[in-house]
Amino acid sequence: MKFAHLADCHIGSWRDPKLRDISTIAFIKTIDKCIEEKVDFVLIAGDLFNTSLPALDNLKLTVSKLKQLKDLDIPTYIIAGSHDFSPSGKTILDVLEEAGLLINVVKGEEIEGKLKLNFTTDNKTQAKITGLFGKKGSLEKAYYENLIKENLEQENGYKIFIFHSALTEFKPIDLKDMESHPISLLPKRFNYYAGGHPHYIFQKQEEDYGLISYPGPLFPNSFAELEKLERGGFYIAETTEVQSENSSEGDHERECRLNNSQAQTPTQPIKTKITWHPIQIYNIEKIRIDCNNKTPEQIEEEIKNQVKDNEFNNTIVLIRLFGTLSSGKPSDINFREIYEIIYNKSAYFVMKNTNALTTKEFEEVKIDIKSVEDIESAIIKEHLGQIKVNSFTAEKEELLTKELIRILSQEKQDSTKLDFENRIKEEVSKTLEIEMSEIFHPV
Repeated sequence: MKFAHLADCHIGSWRDPKLRDISTIAFIKTIDKCIEEKVDFVLIAGDLFNTSLPALDNLKLTVSKLKQLKDLDIPTYIIAGSHDFSPSGKTILDVLEEAGLLINVVKGEEIEGKLKLNFTTDNKTQAKITGLFGKKGSLEKAYYENLIKENLEQENGYKIFIFHSALTEFKPIDLKDMESHPISLLPKRFNYYAGGHPHYIFQKQEEDYGLISYPGPLFPNSFAELEKLERGGFYIAETTEVQSENSSEGDHERECRLNNSQAQTPTQPIKTKITWHPIQIYNIEKIRIDCNNKTPEQIEEEIKNQVKDNEFNNTIVLIRLFGTLSSGKPSDINFREIYEIIYNKSAYFVMKNTNALTTKEFEEVKIDIKSVEDIESAIIKEHLGQIKVNSFTAEKEELLTKELIRILSQEKQDSTKLDFENRIKEEVSKTLEIEMSEIFHPV
């Protein structure tokens, strides 16, 4: 058996015109690789799209690749991730499933207030697949807490559980503040746990459970992720039978055991090996400047010296500035000239991050909160509920507010003023999908 495990495709995540199609290109390259590798089926562990209503161009290309898989008899099994849902609970995945392009494996029934999940069986391999969706703010935790596990754990066969949540025991240090669930919420005794949501690459054979893995995003979704990951990728898993110690076993007995292995539990001799396949689209060049006790002019000169002997063909250049200026302010740095120099060296795209760059005037300001995100969260929580919003919990209101702050804090980069304004309006419109008359109480 051979299958692919994708997660966090986030198709449509980049809004700048030069990066708008990059996640779609990553998806196309991934599906082409799956076809080349002759996988039996594809798993997508949430966040196929970055929004519940993706742009039509991105949707059209995605549908064409899903159709190609279907025509080749390669099923796509999926769960919804935190980005796939709209505030009303609807998702484009329902439409794609109705069209027969993918199969949502979150299927089950409510029994006395508990959730009983059913398996979806792959026709070709007889693998048994189920899972649970992810929701913003880790709100899926309530479903896990009410999940009936006995039927899942007692089922025989090669079993796959798809999920879209961070697991507390396996979070890397840089994601220590991410909301997560303990592994004990997952059902035990599955062969493979196909994870999504935290954007990092991870695999571990866990006792009493099985092989737990996160493939990371198909393409990084932010400046920080580009710095850290540089590229995205996915897993291809292959199962093999562990060689029997009975060397006298005949061909007929071995064939029977092979056929019967489809109905065995993870404690019996089936081994799953996974290989991470990178998806390379652009090269990444990182420029980091410690600006402590430097003037804007000195910083400009340092950046120019770093790039003067380089060419940046097919490269995204990342400029991160941090520290406290000795004089002047960040806006005194002539980024226009720096961008022009780098673009003249054939760079595909240039991005800068000056969030950690400050001036002497603000050096004495002391705060107890560690990051900009912490400050925003504290202020938002302080003012939650001042506007009455129908059916909105405090968690939903907080998430919506943070998303609007993220959209409105984007930089113009090298796009025109009109393109930038239209991009911001488009993102705000997609975020505020509910009609205003449905949100606010009448006066």
